[in-house]
Amino acid sequence: MTTNQYVATDCQLCNAEILPPTLRLTGSLCYQCREKQAKEERKGWCIAPISNKCGYTIYTDFSLLKQLNPKRTEA
Repeated sequence: MTTNQYVATDCQLCNAEILPPTLRLTGSLCYQCREKQAKEERKGWCIAPISNKCGYTIYTDFSLLKQLNPKRTEA
């Protein structure tokens, strides 16, 4: 008879215990630390329409976003 014994690992940021099923999903970070990282990454995104006939696009480079405004003034 075999028993499933999990060997827990620690989160790289907060040293919380991570069990192997969660480890496969989140990597070496716990869920809370992964969520914090994702929120920080999403702060640099902006969703805007390309033109009036197209859908929305995610922009991570704000210089491209500034080029969308045809009435912009160069400073």
